[in-house]
Amino acid sequence: MKLTDVIRIDHFRGFESYYAIPFGMPDATIGQWIKGPGEDFFNAVKKEFGSCPFIAEDLGIITDEVVALRLKTGLPGMKILQFAFDDSYNNDYLPHNYEKNCVVYTGTHDNDTSRGWYENTSDFCRDYLRRYMNTDGNNPAWDLIRLAFSSCANTAVFPLQDVLSLPSYARMNTPGTENDNWTWRFKAGDLKDEYALTLKYFNRIFKRSMPVKKAD
Repeated sequence: MKLTDVIRIDHFRGFESYYAIPFGMPDATIGQWIKGPGEDFFNAVKKEFGSCPFIAEDLGIITDEVVALRLKTGLPGMKILQFAFDDSYNNDYLPHNYEKNCVVYTGTHDNDTSRGWYENTSDFCRDYLRRYMNTDGNNPAWDLIRLAFSSCANTAVFPLQDVLSLPSYARMNTPGTENDNWTWRFKAGDLKDEYALTLKYFNRIFKRSMPVKKAD
């Protein structure tokens, strides 16, 4: 916490229960669910460090017990906009279904870039995205950035690849694969004033950051 402003706790569900596989097993077919430390762990951390700036990575199949633990701890969960536009109109990742205590991402390091995702997703998802945001879909990465800003989520996060509107070649990581991950790098010349000005504009219009008043 001396080095970072916020810490994302990966696989938060493991604090409620986790799947244990005996050492030496050739695969994960033999194992059992074991109760995790639960709220006691977070109480101990708060006692030691005080207020902790944690984000609970609560993606995937999440049980009612995991949801209850997150609510008890008061930690914000995660919302991924690339997961929002399936055939369910009650999708929890759609911004109109958000609670304020959450963090919205266009995508994470494990997702395709937003442009790459849009180009490779289904016709239904593309059509739903365009209708949901009343856009033509010509710049889906910035459409999703704007949607993240406009949501009620306490915090909005987006990868630099989306700011640069890059396609799939700039994807950071593909889970379950060993090659060509974490290789993308940006160059100083990739950053343009227009990106910063647009982000500043979104911050202002959606009241995510207010101008600092100058001293008299």
